[in-house]
Amino acid sequence: MPDYTIQLRECRHLARDTYTLTFDRPPGFTFVPGQYIRFRTGALERDYTLTSSPDSDHLEIFLRLFPEGRFTPQVVKAPVGETFAIKGPLGYFRFQSDPQAAVLLATGTGVAPFLAFARAGVRGFTLLQGAAEPEGLYFSDELRRAADRYWACLSGARATPATAEPAWQFRGRITDRLALMPPHPYHFYLCGSAGMVRDVIGIIDRRFPDAVVFTETFY
Repeated sequence: MPDYTIQLRECRHLARDTYTLTFDRPPGFTFVPGQYIRFRTGALERDYTLTSSPDSDHLEIFLRLFPEGRFTPQVVKAPVGETFAIKGPLGYFRFQSDPQAAVLLATGTGVAPFLAFARAGVRGFTLLQGAAEPEGLYFSDELRRAADRYWACLSGARATPATAEPAWQFRGRITDRLALMPPHPYHFYLCGSAGMVRDVIGIIDRRFPDAVVFTETFY
């Protein structure tokens, strides 16, 4: 697998402690939506899913800053023009089913591969995006436009009041919304915390025994 050097083009603050970083795309670098790149600096290695389209002239990633971390502060605080060594592309979490049967479930930054799917032109899927508060629904407008059916599942105290609640908002966890879906041989794509993936698989095993499941534990 080849190594590449990429140069930081832009670092944009998204919400709270999350950022999108844009890099120049090195010559000869190709990838499939859902794949990730591995940053290497000294003895440290970190993986980030690409959120840019495969035909874009740049590479984009989406990350959460951990101020006490050993790696993310280096990337977020780097000046424009800084270079980084990467390896990739890596991973097999790719869209590979009929969009009409696809149900995507994500929490937090786990939405990154689904953003890549949407930017690559995938349409007709169902997306359940979970967060505690509205500001945690990263890229929700873009994803809602791409999805055939979209539910923002808000589990925190600051969900929109019922009197102003949009039709696509659901007050509760994504597991609660999933439990309301009718039986069907869906293809599920799960990306988020290990706990979310575990809980969702439990519901799928009980309610959707004919389903196909693809998973990526993101954090």
